[in-house]
Amino acid sequence: MRVLQICSKMPYPPTDGGTIAMNSLTEGLFKAGCEVKVMAINTPKHFIKEETIDRDYRRKTKFVSVFVNTNVTVVGAFLNLFTNQSYNIKRFYNNQFETELVEILKQETFEVVQLEGIWLAPYLNAIRKNSQAAIMLRSHNVEYLIWEQLAATTINPIKKWYLTLLAKRLKNYEVTMLNKYDGIATITNEDAEAFRKHGCTIPIITIPFGVDVSKYKIDKQSIEFPSVFHLGAMDWMPNADGIKWFLENVWQQVTATHPNVKLYLAGRGMPDWLKQWKMKNVVIVGEVENSHQFINSKGVMVVPLNSGSGMRVKIIEGMAFGKTIVSTAIGAEGIECENGKDILIATTAEEFVTALNKCLNDKLFSETIAKNARIMIESKYDNLIICKKLTAFYNKLITHNS
Repeated sequence: MRVLQICSKMPYPPTDGGTIAMNSLTEGLFKAGCEVKVMAINTPKHFIKEETIDRDYRRKTKFVSVFVNTNVTVVGAFLNLFTNQSYNIKRFYNNQFETELVEILKQETFEVVQLEGIWLAPYLNAIRKNSQAAIMLRSHNVEYLIWEQLAATTINPIKKWYLTLLAKRLKNYEVTMLNKYDGIATITNEDAEAFRKHGCTIPIITIPFGVDVSKYKIDKQSIEFPSVFHLGAMDWMPNADGIKWFLENVWQQVTATHPNVKLYLAGRGMPDWLKQWKMKNVVIVGEVENSHQFINSKGVMVVPLNSGSGMRVKIIEGMAFGKTIVSTAIGAEGIECENGKDILIATTAEEFVTALNKCLNDKLFSETIAKNARIMIESKYDNLIICKKLTAFYNKLITHNS
């Protein structure tokens, strides 16, 4: 089976949740017996020089990328106010990218074209006109929900109004497009149910993020315990907002009891306000060269997300490395975990403080939660099994189309 996987940002190297999820699926499809070609939008925010990408990856995927300026501009945002279009979506449409895509579809035959996210939906008509392939949307999140949550928690009235407008237009587009694909793969059952409630009648399958567990080798000798850490792209607004809330409401209470414990904050795009934040025992690591090594070396992972949908890839990776995770319910959404067994769920500041203090005070308790997390990942999130399930779904769509 030949699959064209189209990505809304460069999927390699896999350094954040989105790129890890895309690349993991690419690898899984190869192992499941598919031939995969990868085409990507190269954005200013996640710009990668194509020639610096691993040569074997480029050869194997026949990789193609096109630069698209998706930056938000004052003029663009202002002019968009006088339309009924989603500015979030409009920024990802580019004539050159569409031309390149059409050429590929004319020269090569694919059974499936997989769109990695709603941002690529503007190219659906061009794909329909130039290919007989089944078109799959891989929905990483119900995107409009994230923007609704951000608007709801924003205090500034002007910013709140604008975020509400963006959310409304994005919702309208996302819902309108639901039945225009041949199938949808959601990351979580919750997302699939949300789409069905909005009138989606095409086939939907839940395909979570999977890992090759053999690549997640636990190195207990290098672990700094006790320690607390967060790893996530800080140019993603829900991450930045979550960490700000955690610093303001949780961390000072933790250090009052554990004055020597450090909090390590790692990830791409650290905002200036965070770099300038002066708080006891907070270490701003920034972007790490080797995320696996970083996760391995630290103790308890915190995921204080207050907005978002889909699945948090970093939680799956943390669990694969046998880490104790303390997360909000939103952060853990979509993961088949059990509070108190393989994860600790904390919604309020008080619950976070209590959970962290218990982990830091009782190493055996923390190690038990971590061990259970690893076992759960091994049993439920094996990437090859997940991708075989996806290819079976592909085959049904292909048969239906023919």
